[in-house]
Amino acid sequence: MKLVEVKTKREAEEFTSFPVRLYARESNWIRPLDKDVEAVFDPDLNKNFENGECIRWILRKEGTIIGRVAAFINRKSLHKENEQPTGGMGFFECVNDQEAANALMEACKKWLEERGMAAMDGPVNFGDRDKWWGLLVKGFDLEPNYLCNYHFPYYKELFENFGFREYFRQFTFRRNVFAPVHPRIQAKSAIVNQDPGYTFEHLKLNRYKKYVSDITSIYNRAWSNHEGVAAITEAQVESIIKKVKSIIDEKIIWFAYYKQEPVAFYINLPEINQVFKYVNGKLDLPGKLKFLWHKWRKTNRKMLGLVFGVVPEHQRKGVDGGIITAFCQMVQKEYPRYDILEINGIGDFNPKMIVVMKQVGGETCKIHATYRYLFDRSQPFERMKDIR
Repeated sequence: MKLVEVKTKREAEEFTSFPVRLYARESNWIRPLDKDVEAVFDPDLNKNFENGECIRWILRKEGTIIGRVAAFINRKSLHKENEQPTGGMGFFECVNDQEAANALMEACKKWLEERGMAAMDGPVNFGDRDKWWGLLVKGFDLEPNYLCNYHFPYYKELFENFGFREYFRQFTFRRNVFAPVHPRIQAKSAIVNQDPGYTFEHLKLNRYKKYVSDITSIYNRAWSNHEGVAAITEAQVESIIKKVKSIIDEKIIWFAYYKQEPVAFYINLPEINQVFKYVNGKLDLPGKLKFLWHKWRKTNRKMLGLVFGVVPEHQRKGVDGGIITAFCQMVQKEYPRYDILEINGIGDFNPKMIVVMKQVGGETCKIHATYRYLFDRSQPFERMKDIR
């Protein structure tokens, strides 16, 4: 076996295209867009290069690629939630061969040790937790959502045999859109609707600048006080909206207000992998035409829940029940456009949100596990602490 650092354009293309051959017979795998993978490793597109660095390798055996991996350091986050400086490894793909997997993981370990790291998490992303994060350990019979990992079942054994241990899990919940709302949600809705100060509405794109301000206010009050979650600016929110504006469905993005002050949001998008699966990783002219065709035909029947938040002053007042009930009224009766709702990335360290998901009626359909490997094998291992 020969480990090759990715340096040339051809090697980068081989890194990106290797999974196409690896998953050729796996019907549930959806090829990621090449441009999305390549953007992670482009300093002009990935802001994490401002505070970090990365490297990637491909592994050859008798001239044939049998594996790939990347390692990275983000100096802004290597101490967050960690007792030791921790780097990351990700974009791991490998044939079912422990020796090959060990070679890839050992390369990451060595590179990170040389840069002062004492542990590595994997498989993770050189970026945020909502993209390319975690090892799929449940849900192999379902298609991956956009920017989410799909793996073979044997990967779990490759990681654990090397010495990785599970640090935390992220759940994907799945709900039949037309299933009845949980009685507790109905009860909460009845309570909040007794106060005429509360109102609920869906996004209107012709007034999107107003919602930019509302999203920023709610997010920073509801989420930025959590450990490891940074505040966002209106400019960042507007940039995100502009990027996804072509796929936004305004009737599935909802807001709650109290006396016209924004106090909660529930943001969903059409699950775009249900269209991208037809373009074979390429958004060239034929790919764009296929994308427009399937968007026009409304072939996508699945939506993706992105984020839910209630500001602290209005928690435990039934606002969550009110906004969910308003949303369900729309998608079940007035606008029955989707059949399935999936919500990604609910960590097992967030028990309160798990309760909310179960009340919404979701069942766990996928699990992605984030593993940690401590370089000093004598050190005690601890899972990620719960959010309180």
